[in-house]
Amino acid sequence: MSNFKPYLSAIEAPSLADVQAMPGTTVLEFGTEWCGHCRAAQPLIAQALATSSDWAHLKIEDGPGRALGRSLKVKLWPTLVFLRDGQEVGRLVRPTTAKEIQTAMSMA
Repeated sequence: MSNFKPYLSAIEAPSLADVQAMPGTTVLEFGTEWCGHCRAAQPLIAQALATSSDWAHLKIEDGPGRALGRSLKVKLWPTLVFLRDGQEVGRLVRPTTAKEIQTAMSMA
């Protein structure tokens, strides 16, 4: 059974205003389906999120001209942006271990 969850397209992705209105804790994951770094990080992200059920997770497809990624100054993939009540409280770029992600989540 696969835990694969597709990235939200530009049409499906929330706007910056939508993100800023999100209650609770949220992880925004920016990347693409074809990105090798993004693919390698998928099991790590899934493992980290499995340990903390209070985090919502949105995968946002990023690229040139994608408004949300540009608004949040995303430069490399995958980038995980940690939000608390719509405000950025942490960021992790190209994670290499689940522990690294869990630590960033606990500090956010």
